[in-house]
Amino acid sequence: MNADPAALAAVLGLSRYPGHQRRYDVVVVGAGPAGLAAAVYGASEGLDVAVLDATAPGGQAASSSRIENYLGFPDGISGAELTTRAAIQAQRFGALLASPCCVDSLALTADGSFTVGLTDGTSVAARTVVAASGALVRRLPLPNWERLEGAGIYYAATDLEAGFCGSSHVFVLGGGNSAGQAALYLARRHARVTIVVNRGSLTASMSQYLINRVMASDRIDVTTSTEVVAVDGADHLESIACGTWPPARSAGRSQRAVLLHRPAAR
Repeated sequence: MNADPAALAAVLGLSRYPGHQRRYDVVVVGAGPAGLAAAVYGASEGLDVAVLDATAPGGQAASSSRIENYLGFPDGISGAELTTRAAIQAQRFGALLASPCCVDSLALTADGSFTVGLTDGTSVAARTVVAASGALVRRLPLPNWERLEGAGIYYAATDLEAGFCGSSHVFVLGGGNSAGQAALYLARRHARVTIVVNRGSLTASMSQYLINRVMASDRIDVTTSTEVVAVDGADHLESIACGTWPPARSAGRSQRAVLLHRPAAR
């Protein structure tokens, strides 16, 4: 049986749930930077705040190797450090951070407050609900994709993923800021990196300061108007196939970098 984060946390005694017999002034759904900021501002004003997150505080930003365009950090900061600081700050003001704690419903009550339903069958009452649920990872609808997740296909570029990649050729899918930061971080770790983006250029979705650094790196290649059409491997990703991005298809903005690690030939 594959345990989800909530089941694993329960077994390890790490679960933390909001009080079900009280009504919070504010319930924030999502504990990424936006949700944590809402918690800090609300709790610092004396409001009773609970933050619910399905996985853990930090959200997508927590897995970013470097964030350089966040106000107040001119030299940049890792996503993990930024969100850890925010979580500590929210808790110092009295906010409750509950995770893994997954929300699956929202209902308006007769008195104008809200009932937030959780996947464990319980609920939380709130005068106000702030939705800061962020973005989901974008999985490609390809055979073998799900099977190879965690075995060559990753959704972050931290020390852990960089260690798996080593000096191998890495493909980063997506043209957003997370893709640019992932490519730069991995290139510094001596991996050869190719950014695969379905748009005609990076300018529509990546900040200019990142584009300048990506284009200046002799370890990073950028392949535009391209999509991954197949992935394959036995117990680990071994190959990918790319094709020209069909002009007729919608080019929705990528929300997340996906690392495709092709191991060195043995």
